[in-house]
Amino acid sequence: MRDAAAQVAVTGNQPARWLPAATWQRALTLAVGLGAAKVALVALRIADGGGGPLFDVAAPFALLHQDALLVGGFALVDLALSRARLERALWVVVWGLLAYAAFNVAVARVFSTPLTVSMLGAAGGALSDSIVAYVTAANLTAMAFVLCAAIFVARHRSLPSRRRVTLALSVVLALGLFGPAAAARVETLGLHRNAAVALAATGFARLAPPPRSGRVAELPPEGPALDLGHLAGAARGRNVVWVILESTAAEYLGAYGAKLDPTPNLTRLSENAVVFDAAYSAYPESIKGLWSMLCGEAPAAQSSAKDYVASRLPCASVAQSFRSAGYRTAFFHSGRFRYLGMQGIVDERGFDALFDAETIGGKHASSFGTDDASTVRRMLRFVDELPQGARFFGVYSPISGHHPYRSPGEGPRPFPAKTEKDHYLNDLFAGDAAFGELVEGLRARGLHQDTLYVIVGDHGEAFGQHEGNFAHTLHLYEENVRVPFIIAAPGLTLGRVRAPQVASLTDLRATTLALMGLRRGRSLLDPEPGVARFYTDHGPLTLGLRQGRYKAVHETEHDRTRLFDLTTDPGEQRDLAAEQPERVARYRKHLFEWSAARRHAVSTPP
Repeated sequence: MRDAAAQVAVTGNQPARWLPAATWQRALTLAVGLGAAKVALVALRIADGGGGPLFDVAAPFALLHQDALLVGGFALVDLALSRARLERALWVVVWGLLAYAAFNVAVARVFSTPLTVSMLGAAGGALSDSIVAYVTAANLTAMAFVLCAAIFVARHRSLPSRRRVTLALSVVLALGLFGPAAAARVETLGLHRNAAVALAATGFARLAPPPRSGRVAELPPEGPALDLGHLAGAARGRNVVWVILESTAAEYLGAYGAKLDPTPNLTRLSENAVVFDAAYSAYPESIKGLWSMLCGEAPAAQSSAKDYVASRLPCASVAQSFRSAGYRTAFFHSGRFRYLGMQGIVDERGFDALFDAETIGGKHASSFGTDDASTVRRMLRFVDELPQGARFFGVYSPISGHHPYRSPGEGPRPFPAKTEKDHYLNDLFAGDAAFGELVEGLRARGLHQDTLYVIVGDHGEAFGQHEGNFAHTLHLYEENVRVPFIIAAPGLTLGRVRAPQVASLTDLRATTLALMGLRRGRSLLDPEPGVARFYTDHGPLTLGLRQGRYKAVHETEHDRTRLFDLTTDPGEQRDLAAEQPERVARYRKHLFEWSAARRHAVSTPP
């Protein structure tokens, strides 16, 4: 027996002759480096006060399976290409993957996903202030830890014994087999995604042909609605100002019940206004979201800003409708139109004049744009230069509220700045001061009483209300997509009228034109409950809708639908999917049909 055991030990320690030592060393270095990246990421999340769902026996399988599959795939390629002249190139690939993984520790710490194709498209000079905010000692230390762990393994070479290779193959096989099921069961907060795999997967999703599109079955009406039909045409002949607030979720505003009110001027205006309590952005990002407002249609998943230029995807935009009615039209943006392809969204959409930070100038500036007060002054100057009696349609798009929540400009910032949210509220306050200057400027010119104001948020902003949910683009919680939607016209309404029907920013165009008597057809003035649909593709595609009291969110990555009753659970903490399978199935089917139809419409324009 002793001799047999000794023979087994000797056999286990014998080299695996079929596996070159260099291939083993590269695979081992990659595995240790990727494992160190996950350890660093989870440690940072726990240090940030989160990570509770990761304390699960299945969590290691969920967190590491993509890394294991990448290591296994790389080892096979390395084995096939392992030749002396390719040694250096293969090591370059290893260190490239590890450097990218190390960099993405800081990214995933904040956004709960490594970089995706959509996120890379959003990176640029305009966001340099936001990027610099994350260059911290903790993030730099985590990146260094990943690379140092990999360097240590690479420098201390080990031979691929049969025992070691068998153990390694067993681990890779176990993680590959059980990891996907574990990831679907464990709430990984997006931390299971491997950086290289996430980039490749989102890139291939962009290249894939759109799904076949058929009929989108309508959902049966459900939920309350207020009849506002008496307002149709009631604003006829007025000037019109759209205010598109940057990164402003409804829950932070006094008009929507916030205890700390960062927008007193807006709250004051809303005291005699129609306030839609359940309004949603079609897409939690500014550029395609802007197109949805101008054209009254939802954008499509796996698309980019260049897909929405007027020459490729024409529409009867709201500005074109006003221009046809004899209005002078202009767009005023405190940011830069070159950011994220915004120029292509506003060009040839019916605006007589376009003004952004490049043309406005201003007293103050950041990488993202100029101070909102300067933009307001330029807008009022435009009004002053109009011919006598001319009417105007103006879109005012400020930048206060954009990360890193230090928008340029002067004036008080009254909230104690201890947290990111405090800085954000101060930014909203500064932006509201500029909005107040706009209202008072029109009042001083005798135009306030003859102006229709429509104020919305382009999308929301999150501050960890749900773990791993920061900024706005990666999730579909209320803080990401529920936005203010306020219609104010002096003399049009007495008191604050709260409209319960579900609204989408795709309804903004039709509702504005209906108020002006310039359009017939469905709008938010009708007593219909409504349905709002929304999606995000900055990470794996996620689809969602709001109907009546219910909200559904479908994660395509795990084919998992969550259902919330927002009347009893406004914080979206209790998933009712298991209790209402028929509703979940109906919503899931509807969302897939709607998403396919939108992809078909955008990918095959007329």
